Amino acid sequence: MKDVVALTEAGVTLLVDASGPGLPVIAYWGPELPGLDDAQIAALLSASRPVAGTNTVDPVPRAAVLPEHRLGWTGRPGLSGSAAGRGWSPFFRRYEVTTGPGRVVHESADEHAGLTLRVEIEMLPSGLVRQRAMLRNERDEPYTLNDLVLSFPVPAEAAELLDFGGRHNLERVPQRRPLGTGIHLRENRKGRTGADSAYVLHAGTPGFGFASGRVWAVHTAWSGNHTHYAERVFTGEQRLGGGELLLPGEVRLARGDAYTSPWVYGSHGVGLDEVARRFHRFLRGRERPVGPRRPVTMNVWEAVYFDHDLDRLTGLAERAARVGVERYVLDDGWFGSRRDDTSGLGDWVVSPDVWPDGLHPLIERVKGLGMQFGLWFEPEMVNPDSDLARAHPEWIMAARPDLPIESRTQQVLNIGIPEAYAYIRDRILAILAEYPIDYIKWDHNRDLIDAGRQPGGEPGVHEQTRAFYRLLDEIRAAHPALEIESCSSGGARVDLEVLQRADRVWVSDNIDPHDRQHMLRWTTQLVPPEFLGSHIASGQSHTTGRRHSLDFRAATAVFGHLGIEWDISSATPEELSGLAGWVAFFQEWRDLLLGGDLVRMDGYGDDVLVHGVVAPDRSRALIAMVTMASPYPDPSAPLRFRGLDPRRLYRLRPLHPADHPPQWWAEELSFSGAVLEHAGVAGPRVHPDSVVLYRADAL
Repeated sequence: MKDVVALTEAGVTLLVDASGPGLPVIAYWGPELPGLDDAQIAALLSASRPVAGTNTVDPVPRAAVLPEHRLGWTGRPGLSGSAAGRGWSPFFRRYEVTTGPGRVVHESADEHAGLTLRVEIEMLPSGLVRQRAMLRNERDEPYTLNDLVLSFPVPAEAAELLDFGGRHNLERVPQRRPLGTGIHLRENRKGRTGADSAYVLHAGTPGFGFASGRVWAVHTAWSGNHTHYAERVFTGEQRLGGGELLLPGEVRLARGDAYTSPWVYGSHGVGLDEVARRFHRFLRGRERPVGPRRPVTMNVWEAVYFDHDLDRLTGLAERAARVGVERYVLDDGWFGSRRDDTSGLGDWVVSPDVWPDGLHPLIERVKGLGMQFGLWFEPEMVNPDSDLARAHPEWIMAARPDLPIESRTQQVLNIGIPEAYAYIRDRILAILAEYPIDYIKWDHNRDLIDAGRQPGGEPGVHEQTRAFYRLLDEIRAAHPALEIESCSSGGARVDLEVLQRADRVWVSDNIDPHDRQHMLRWTTQLVPPEFLGSHIASGQSHTTGRRHSLDFRAATAVFGHLGIEWDISSATPEELSGLAGWVAFFQEWRDLLLGGDLVRMDGYGDDVLVHGVVAPDRSRALIAMVTMASPYPDPSAPLRFRGLDPRRLYRLRPLHPADHPPQWWAEELSFSGAVLEHAGVAGPRVHPDSVVLYRADAL
């Protein structure tokens, strides 16, 4: 059928109906529909048209990707804005549809309002779908855009929602609720993705788990203010959507000006693992791949904080090299007057007081030991007590003559101002030109409150976010081999758009392994393990005060991009030997740990976690059974694990001894993949906060 396009990839079909006079409609999104010829498409479109109810418009509208109020849609509209109150209910008429492999581009115009709209819909090889839109003003009168959100339909069976909350030091806390009539709206107004963001908003059959239930999910790929929403209207139609959250007057389009929305991604699958793997395959297929050969990283922050001393830092480097570290990162405190967190931020010049010979002696020693060198920056922030703030107070973001309330004694530098942008870019590039730096830890340690542009105070979060992307792009173009980590008070800037530019995210400032087990478990709902900074913590957590064994700390951290955040100068010889063993283990297994398919098991509750990675050819797996609390019952339930070939036999072996092992550990036994998934095997008796690792190898 003309302009009705069926896009199918990786077991998912998206049926886009662009044949009407208005905006495109997603007529179907779900499991692959084989044999979908023109006759079947026509039958599906006819069968899916709703019947008018009592007191409804007739015909009942089929909501487009940007639902329109003019057609009788009484839910959230896709586009909200006006030209001084006119053109607030747009009427877009199609004038061109372009199709290509996995892609539909729909262009339309509202001549009365003087607007044109371009909608792009794509089906990616991973089975992800995504949409974005570009709105252009074609008239002399300025058009103020209030909101532009794109949405996907979901069926009535998707009656339960899952998204996330959280806070600094406890990111990605899952929350569930029914999807009832009305709207579930998650607005993020922090000027960054946020530790408490919805992250990925799912709708699925009630009770859906990691392996069960049909699930539809959306993610707004934007690192500034944004929304996610789920809605059911009174006629029963349900939608998931999202977009940028625009502050009042933030986007005013003069004649010829255009606004392009963020990409809004959709993922569908049976169970949360399949939904997550589609995101993982997308990131693993990006133009600049990361790959599993990730260097073991030491960050010295929790070892020295602001107390920079060449001899001490050199000693840490020498110990790090001996235990197998491959990248050494100098954190905050190397520049300007930055001896604590109250001053110097913004003055990106190596401090002559602390580093009279610059960073050269430390970097030369680190490189001589065979390690890469990384350096911390926080380019978008400024201390009021800094040379930069004293020279250019007008570069600080503010909505009124007085400055916003402080957070961490910082304010936000408005890199939307060309001169401020050029200053930061040139200072970073000067450091990168002087020193052989392999890696930047890019931090962002406060929310954007009253983030206006002086002197008028107009809102500036949109342009700040765009400028951040441009800054990363320019630095990357100048230094293509440089690796960049997105850190933002821990995990407050984690989204698919920043991950088109960053090669790693810092999951949380809290590296207590007890809390990290849950945070790693749920951060992987969007991001594959090789992108997740995952460090072995100190014996006593600097964040929570808990004490944990080295084995628990390390067996938690190896399921991500492994690093060390621990003052190993105070470690005992036994601890250093154990640490070296874990580093060697990660180096041996990282191709699987960071290149395999994620598997998370249902049925154990929150006190026992079973997860692992399976090789793409299902030849082997690495499995963790984690006991988070005093087990009840004792011993806990048998270890079950899916994802292996149900008909192949596997040798299952524990990788570490236990005080109370089951009998089968001492025997040379093999199990089919089906037995391991459905029957399971007895595990040892263990203490709380412990991990038992197993390897499964196909025979």
